[in-house]
Amino acid sequence: MRLWSLLLTLSILMGGSFLLLPQDDKYERARNFMVQHDLKGRDITDPKVLEIMGTVKRHLFVEPKYQAYAYDDYPLPIDEGQTISQPYIVALMTQELKIKSGERVLEIGTGSGYQAAVLTGLTDQVYSIEIRPGLAEKARQRLKELGYSQIKSKQGDGYFGWEEYAPFDAIIVTAAVNHIPPPLIAQLKEGGRLILPLGSTTFYQTLTLITKHEGELKVEHITGVRFVPMTGEAEKK
Repeated sequence: MRLWSLLLTLSILMGGSFLLLPQDDKYERARNFMVQHDLKGRDITDPKVLEIMGTVKRHLFVEPKYQAYAYDDYPLPIDEGQTISQPYIVALMTQELKIKSGERVLEIGTGSGYQAAVLTGLTDQVYSIEIRPGLAEKARQRLKELGYSQIKSKQGDGYFGWEEYAPFDAIIVTAAVNHIPPPLIAQLKEGGRLILPLGSTTFYQTLTLITKHEGELKVEHITGVRFVPMTGEAEKK
């Protein structure tokens, strides 16, 4: 009995299979542990970002077979060979952008829709582009079903941004690029921030924060990361 109790406790703490807990309880516990251990336990300090990460239900953005691992701190597969980023990287990129209420944010690479959902906790003006038609439609439907109707999304090549709604206060790119797409810089507002994984699209990249100031770009390197490569026009450069 003591051994079984110990194993159950470890399972809960490690985000494994918590079969004896009600479904809502097990995901809430796992999400709270993720926030305290993987985010707050590292360098995620923004109270609002921590609150959002503890609220958005990541398990609803992955396939049922991966839901038991949704709050473990690593990427998970989604359709078409893509991934949903690990929670820490989602929180870090969101924190670095320092988004204020009412600011206009563009996301390049909707994927599962999880990052876009997190962004809505900071502003009601979120725009998201996904190049793969299947992923774009699936994310659109999921976000609508989950109540994130304020997100404007479309299928298209994010390399060119979304000129119709420019300029943007912040742009987040969730795919690896070997250069900064010029259209994104052009659509960035004065004082705006752009964060992206910059470097080799085959191996590793550096998470890079760009700030536009008087037409010049201030560049800050944050940490090493590994993202799937951006496709479309970015592949030609």
